[in-house]
Amino acid sequence: MYSRPSRLPPVVRDPNAPRVKRDPRQLRRLLAYARPYRGLFVLGLLATLVASGLNLFFPLLFGRLIDASFLRVGSTDTGPLDRTVLMLLGIFALSALFGAAQSYLLSRVGAGVVADLRRSLFGHLLTLSPRFFADHKTGDLTSRLTADVGTVQTVTSTALAQLAAQTVSFVGAVILLVTTSPRLSLLTLAVIPLVIGTAFTIGRRIRRVSREVQDRVADANASAEEAISGVRVVQSFTAEEVERGRYGRGVVASFLAALKRARLQALMNGTMSFLTFGSLAALLWYGGRQVMAGNLTPGNLVTFLIYALQVGGTVAALTGIFNQFQEALGASGRIFELLDERSDLPEPARPAPLTRAEGRVTFDHVSFQYGDVPTLRDVSFDVPAGQVVALVGPSGAGKTTLVNLIPRFWDVTSGSLRVDGRDVREYALAELRAQVGLVPQETLLFSGSVEENIRYGRPDATFEEVEAAARAANAHTFISAFPQGYTTVVGERGVKLSGGQRQRVAIARALLKDPRILILDEATSALDNESESLVQAALETLMQGRTTFVIAHRLSTIRGADRILVLNAGEVVEDGTHAQLIAAGGLYRDLYELQFRKEQEERAELV
Repeated sequence: MYSRPSRLPPVVRDPNAPRVKRDPRQLRRLLAYARPYRGLFVLGLLATLVASGLNLFFPLLFGRLIDASFLRVGSTDTGPLDRTVLMLLGIFALSALFGAAQSYLLSRVGAGVVADLRRSLFGHLLTLSPRFFADHKTGDLTSRLTADVGTVQTVTSTALAQLAAQTVSFVGAVILLVTTSPRLSLLTLAVIPLVIGTAFTIGRRIRRVSREVQDRVADANASAEEAISGVRVVQSFTAEEVERGRYGRGVVASFLAALKRARLQALMNGTMSFLTFGSLAALLWYGGRQVMAGNLTPGNLVTFLIYALQVGGTVAALTGIFNQFQEALGASGRIFELLDERSDLPEPARPAPLTRAEGRVTFDHVSFQYGDVPTLRDVSFDVPAGQVVALVGPSGAGKTTLVNLIPRFWDVTSGSLRVDGRDVREYALAELRAQVGLVPQETLLFSGSVEENIRYGRPDATFEEVEAAARAANAHTFISAFPQGYTTVVGERGVKLSGGQRQRVAIARALLKDPRILILDEATSALDNESESLVQAALETLMQGRTTFVIAHRLSTIRGADRILVLNAGEVVEDGTHAQLIAAGGLYRDLYELQFRKEQEERAELV
């Protein structure tokens, strides 16, 4: 049994985070996703209206059935009774038929709208820059993609049809109420404004709390996402209890918010129930007096009561639909907040063609800062096509930031970065990135097969081309040793492969893509000596004929580079070959000698 904690940690909100607007016009944007299904929606709406219209005949026929039974006591003529029952059965059958059609058609519309919305939202997320993902938790984004989109499904399908159906039922029932007994109608209709006012008052509070529930669920999902993706770190630090507590606090926060919403919904339901049945009791009292006075037949009273119940039921249903719209407003606000995000890497209006780059890269007085933190300062150098450039320097010098500017993961703050003589901002992003290959330290493989991961950069490649790339990357031997060969599933993030195997698959992937510019970001730093030698040999093959930028933690592996740039505090402080920099006696020689002594000490310890 759940026990409430004595003290719940406060929910930390970002004071600079923009508040999501709950604009009713967002519902029109949601309905735009229903346009491809408007034919099915119209048919479902018609079926709903027909079923609602048929249901209006039920009270009238039921009243006739009462009068045919009780006002003809002693009569042997059962014809009116039989005809009335047959008409009731026919109406029930038709109502059931149209109700089933409505259920299927509108469910089909809702499922299609949700699928399209999820595809649209996910596709839009993929267009946003790394800066956006650095500022947003993955768990929160996946929560919006799943839970929030699911919340709006009802509105884009059944809720609109039910709104129309309940409106028809309400108007029809009110007209028939007045026709049956004007006096009783006044008593019934007097309660309706009170019901509607209650619904709107409590409904607004439900909307606010519903948004809070969605936010708290997203926070809990974000905690779970981080813990699951980093489960090895969690377990290595025996931090299971820490993560369990962090996720538990998020669940408790969402639970308490859900309880708050449940209390408001219970208040709404209880109030509506009291108003409905209280007015029914008053109708029974007054209507019974009218029957006793001879102003109404028993059948007319029963007919009136059923119509009154229909009016109460439609008001309650409209209240529920109103609540659904309120919840959808909160969810749609979170969805459209993402859809309205625009990348800070704008595409050029008329992109310059870049079918096959030569590979020349020029940094011209480039500076870059993330927020208020400067990372690169006035960096200038020119790399001819096909040259191998090594980037070295202490941690935090700006090496990774510099190479990430080339495929436009970020844009320069000032200066110009050119590829083949044109500023990279003049090229279409897709064409520019098609010319750049990246082999990072932490290789990310997807949870498909080895073949799918190699083919990732060129989905149209033949199997022969995939195998040739794997051979060139020294990966074919270990891939062939697997029982399923190239169809072997690598697991999430390639967890079923060793570090060296993952790197060689990544190199094969880059080889198959055949980029003109290659970025190797400490691609061998996490490997043992045997794996490193195999990966290094594969990298030598990959680097041939390409402009290559190498970031390496072992300076001994870059001595053969055409050129070495030494960065410190975001500036290029030395530039030359290995021999030239050693002879100059600057920062590079200090780093090299420090690492050389460390390697000597490690060898001595092994001996």
